[in-house]
Amino acid sequence: MSALLEVRGLEVDFVQYERGLRRRSVPALTGMDLTASPGEVVALVGASGAGKSLLAHAVLGLLPPNAVECGTVTYDGVPRDPAARRRLAGRETMLLPQSVSFLDPVNPVGRQVRRSARLAGRSDPRRAAEEALAQRGLGPEVLRLYPHELSGGMARRVMVAMATLRAPRLLLADEPTTGLPPETVRTTLAEFRQLADDGCAVVVVTHELLAVLDVADRVVICSAGRTVDVADPADFTGDGSRLGHPFSRALWQALPVNGLHVSGVS
Repeated sequence: MSALLEVRGLEVDFVQYERGLRRRSVPALTGMDLTASPGEVVALVGASGAGKSLLAHAVLGLLPPNAVECGTVTYDGVPRDPAARRRLAGRETMLLPQSVSFLDPVNPVGRQVRRSARLAGRSDPRRAAEEALAQRGLGPEVLRLYPHELSGGMARRVMVAMATLRAPRLLLADEPTTGLPPETVRTTLAEFRQLADDGCAVVVVTHELLAVLDVADRVVICSAGRTVDVADPADFTGDGSRLGHPFSRALWQALPVNGLHVSGVS
């Protein structure tokens, strides 16, 4: 099946002005490659600051005005500039953001989830909202709460419910399991797997390498703003000797279950 999303050689610089209006460019992404097809879960992993979240925002055209981009981002077979990608965002493409501050602070949870249900074409948005939260262990009382009354884990589950109700063609989930208990992590990742099985292309940006291996079709490894490897999840086993790139092996060996060997990870 042809790729729904194809990112090739994506570079992003941020233009900054110093004292005296001296202009400088700060490189952030220096060569990111990623593809995602309908029916796939692609895990995007790397150390903190590697550019994972920035790539997700770039794909949806959500970078700030001082960002200068080069490379190509192709969606559904057509190269798209940032403006075209912004027009798709929230419709065919969806970002599940890392920060819970993306929830509207002045509207209760119920109103926000019901709106997602209506936009998804649900005939009974109220019931759909209750069911979406119940599937994630949240009772109907949560519908009356405001975002500031939620714990971090509860807010993240609300955002997962809102994003998945919309049934996007492409979902980019940015650190969707941070702060969640292990059982909820497994449930959330299984839901992404089901979305992919139903025809969605799912990109999961995550530090939870060990957990995502159970649902991913491919693992894209990035470092310092560049894609360095694309690996089969089955190759993350033992001492990592089946992994072709030394950084991928170092990342695997740095996990607690592998002895926290951190040499080579930066």
